[in-house]
Order: sequence, then C-alpha cells, then structure tokens
Amino acid sequence: KTPAEYKDLAKLGKVDLILVTHGHSDHVGTVGRTDGSCDAADLAKRTGAKVFGPAGLIQTMIDIGWLTGEQGVRFGKGGKVQPLGPQITITQVRAEHSSELTLTDPATKKTTTHVGGEPAGFIIQMENGFKIYHMGDTGLFGDMKLIADYYKPDLVLIPIGGHFVMDPQDAAYATREWLKPKFAIPIHYGTFPVLKGTPQEYMAALGQTTVKVFPINPGEKLEF
Repeated sequence: KTPAEYKDLAKLGKVDLILVTHGHSDHVGTVGRTDGSCDAADLAKRTGAKVFGPAGLIQTMIDIGWLTGEQGVRFGKGGKVQPLGPQITITQVRAEHSSELTLTDPATKKTTTHVGGEPAGFIIQMENGFKIYHMGDTGLFGDMKLIADYYKPDLVLIPIGGHFVMDPQDAAYATREWLKPKFAIPIHYGTFPVLKGTPQEYMAALGQTTVKVFPINPGEKLEF
C-alpha cells in the first residue's frame, strides 16, 4: 500500500509532468475519494504540471471538468511529445487492457462510468539516450517484441500481479524472450487481493538472466 506521506499531494513538491496510461481509479487517483475529483487533476492544479495521456482519456477528463483544455494534453499511439524540451521524448505505445473513468457525485455519492479511451504504455527517452518502457497495465501481446526491437528500452516497468494484467510467468516470458532490457522494475502487484503475483515469483520465472530486477518500495530511489 502507498505510505500515508505519499498520499498527501501537498507534500510531493515540484512536479514536471503527469503521465496517465488509462482511466482506472488506481491510476488517475479516485480510490477512496468521494468529492468528484481525482488525484491527477488535483496535482495538476497544485503544481501547474500538465497531464499527458491517450487522447480519449484526456478528452473525457476535460469533458467532466477534471482538467482544463490547457492542463490536459491529448496524444495517440505512435505520437511523440517533448513537454520538457527536446532533451526528453515520450512516445505512446500499445497496451492490452481496458480503460474507463468512474466519477462519484459528491452530493449523492452515486457513481457514473465514462469512456476512458484506449489504454497505453510510454517509451520515455532521456537526454543521455537512456530509455524507459512504462508498460502501463497490460496483458501479454506479440507487439511487445516489435516495441522492444524498435525502441530498445534499457529499463522496463512491467506489471506482474495477474488477474487484470500479466502474471509473473507471462511477465517473465515477455522480459526474457521479447523485451531483453538491462533492468526491470515489477509493478502493479499487491495493491488488491486479486493481484497475487510477487517480485520473487517473477524473478524465479525469469531464471538465469542478465536482466537486473529491482523490486523497489515507495520512497526508494534508484539511479541508472
């Protein structure tokens, strides 16, 4: 679970930009909220950071009043953006999942569901050429190999929890056979009872490999 100190948006400090892969509550930040808003929108308002994501998702966030047209930046799969200048490039890529937004009326507490566009992942290329593949929430799909062959990510953020996303065995296959990164950080596990996959199972399924796996906890920092 996210430690309490990281749930206080006022304590997060400077935020350059916000990337959202899809509209589910554990990603835009509506878990436990009944005020009709979401963490991603609040963070954008507090910090001035813009929210980048799949066009359909961002448009819905604008339409329901979470974001203004200036705060939300829509782009599509294969699209590249450089929100912090030419030194960092973010490319949107495919993910196999679902995406919808659930909005809670603060007065009636009634929830309504809105379309959330298509789910996505991101390739983030840093100034020194280091590439991060944030896979978002996804199941196994063959174009992972195409994405890896073309973009050659150094680090993958890979979901392993199962049920809604890849389980440790699927994630290990993708890592070993297709992605072949230098580093991997397992994500999307343990936050709900059905997300039973663990980093230990993922590493065991990987077997003998040159990939360095870092099962980090909230608040830990890594330098590459």
